[in-house]
Amino acid sequence: MTPDSPAPEAPEAPDPPEAPTPDLVRLAEAHGIATEYWSFFGDRVQVPAATLRAVLRAMHVDATTDAAIVAALVDADERPWRSALPPTVVTRQGGRVIVVRVLDGHDVRLWVRFEDGSTRDLAIPDQTPASREVDGVRRWEVTVPLPADLPLGWHTLHADQTPFGGGLVHRSGATLIVAPERMPDPPTRPGRGRGWGLMAQLYSVRSRASWGMGDFADLGDLAAVAGHEGADFLLINPIHAAEVTSPIEASPYRPATRRFLAPLYLRPEDIREAAYLDTAGRAALEAARAPVAATDDDPSRIDRDAVWAAKRAALEEVFGVPLSPGRAAELARFVEREGQPLRDFALWCALEEHYAGTERPAEAWDIRSPLVAELAEHLAPRVRFHTWLQWVCDEQLERAQAAAKASGMALGIMHDLAVGVHPEGSDAWSLRPMYAQGIAVGAPPDMYNQQGQTWNQPPWLPEALAEAGYAPLRDMIRTLLRHAGALRIDHVIGLFRLWWIPAGASPAAGTYVRYDHDAMIGVLMLEAVRAGAVLIGEDLGNVEPWVRDYLSDRGILGTSVLWFEREGDGFRPPEHYRRSLLATVNTHDLPPTAGYLADEHVALRARLGLLTRPVEEELADADAERAAVLAVLRDRGLLADAASEAQVIEALNVFITAAPSQLLGVALVDAVGERRAQNVPGTDTEYPNWQIPLADGEGRAVLLDDLATNPRFLSLTRAVDARF
Repeated sequence: MTPDSPAPEAPEAPDPPEAPTPDLVRLAEAHGIATEYWSFFGDRVQVPAATLRAVLRAMHVDATTDAAIVAALVDADERPWRSALPPTVVTRQGGRVIVVRVLDGHDVRLWVRFEDGSTRDLAIPDQTPASREVDGVRRWEVTVPLPADLPLGWHTLHADQTPFGGGLVHRSGATLIVAPERMPDPPTRPGRGRGWGLMAQLYSVRSRASWGMGDFADLGDLAAVAGHEGADFLLINPIHAAEVTSPIEASPYRPATRRFLAPLYLRPEDIREAAYLDTAGRAALEAARAPVAATDDDPSRIDRDAVWAAKRAALEEVFGVPLSPGRAAELARFVEREGQPLRDFALWCALEEHYAGTERPAEAWDIRSPLVAELAEHLAPRVRFHTWLQWVCDEQLERAQAAAKASGMALGIMHDLAVGVHPEGSDAWSLRPMYAQGIAVGAPPDMYNQQGQTWNQPPWLPEALAEAGYAPLRDMIRTLLRHAGALRIDHVIGLFRLWWIPAGASPAAGTYVRYDHDAMIGVLMLEAVRAGAVLIGEDLGNVEPWVRDYLSDRGILGTSVLWFEREGDGFRPPEHYRRSLLATVNTHDLPPTAGYLADEHVALRARLGLLTRPVEEELADADAERAAVLAVLRDRGLLADAASEAQVIEALNVFITAAPSQLLGVALVDAVGERRAQNVPGTDTEYPNWQIPLADGEGRAVLLDDLATNPRFLSLTRAVDARF
């Protein structure tokens, strides 16, 4: 540009997003949709009208015009009056009250049918009820106290309304869930008031007997090794089922279903019927295993597709072995217990195979369609195969938990519950009415994910969950806790509110949607108490402070990561941590501590284009953070001036043992010196998330067979155990 050239015109600023009208705000709030929120950075954000309309549309609420909004507001106000009972009542032991709406001119009898089949009438106290006319019918609102001695469980509440003078009885029913007031404290080894455990990505922990990735047999052996060193639990990644055809989703946090287990983790030769293979069958099994077993000491990447292709061939050989009468009866009992959800999942697996590599017709995406019914008959042999796979998964997981308990662990296996499911997976297919269409779950921008996150998972519809009596949530938790001592709930804030992102929008253009947390937490607690298990809620990030207090009051542990625990200008002393807590140095969404100390979290995000600040500023902050934590360790006498990397990591883990927290987790990657991250939030194809095998700081594969004599592993675990 020459000095005489006119200055270029500034680009026009984009139009600001449309602000919602007062009626649209009221309608959104009536459905639990946030119309404004405080960001991670302390800014007050107003949600645009377009976002509110998209979220309402996903909830089957018409907000396209002003008239539609007014009509929807009236419906939201009147809907509770149209039935005598809400679809589900979740209460706590100790007594609460419920509201019953009785038809004008009717008497009402309120009674409960308990799980054991017995019944009990509820007393309705004298009162002056309010009334309202809706759709030309007047109803009276009656408040009824629930007895304090109702037993824990899944019951049915009934309201029988009879016209004055007699006549046809109008019966209404509701699911009545009675949950405990509080969870008991986690069990520990004799003489200890708290416990510690190991945290691992199961797929990454291989042995010389593995099929290219960690499996259920490795799970039992890893638990035994950790238990021998004093651990009370072994926390692993979610083992929910993924696809059964290539490509298999690598992320354990984006499963096809959260109800059933991944046969990818089976050890084929550990199935009882494998012992009865003929010579050709045994040869076929070994031939299938050999190529993937050859990769067990390869530290580069786990190939789930190759592993599943090999295992599926072997499993089909074992499936062909006839079951003995006793084994057949066990399978039949399993199928009866799991019921229709298992049949639906097995059918989904068979359909995945049937349509592999081809375009699936729209009719096949509807579980109720004639085409699906026809294919269910045609694919019956494959449905039986996938049903059988779930049975043997259940057996092998049961053995792993038995090995954990036999090693002395107080809890044993701690499972991890993913936030949601794959949008084209089994749950989204078979439970389609339960999920919001055209919406993805994610997270707004924060310090570590400055562009926000989209997890590409559909959220549950709050109203649909209540209409279903929370049965999908119950069944999912029962499966996970059948052979476990604890459950970690990833992103537990999702039981309170979830970040909904309309299709095609950026993560920052979403908003929060609230759920009935008291109901959902009640379901989790009831199932956990019945299983004798502990609940841990991952409550990191932008969590409203009252949520942590609520979880603590209910006896549900929160989570803590050393790097995020700040107080004033420095690190929070571990003595100030909460008691109801699983405290750790790091998490799977951060690089292992060796990588963190080497600024790998900055370098990696810079390489992947995830930073919104200059890399020099990020490095300066990281250097200051590292210097501050090392100074704290030295002040406490936990670290010498010339300490090695291994000594620093050990000191960090010993440092948090000073916390009063009931549980403490030690990352297996830290115990062997691994530097590579398992997951980089905000990436998909840019980084091999969830595909990194366990290795040491030199990049050599670490096998489970050698772990019990690994000096670095033993030094760290024994240093932690000595503080308990």
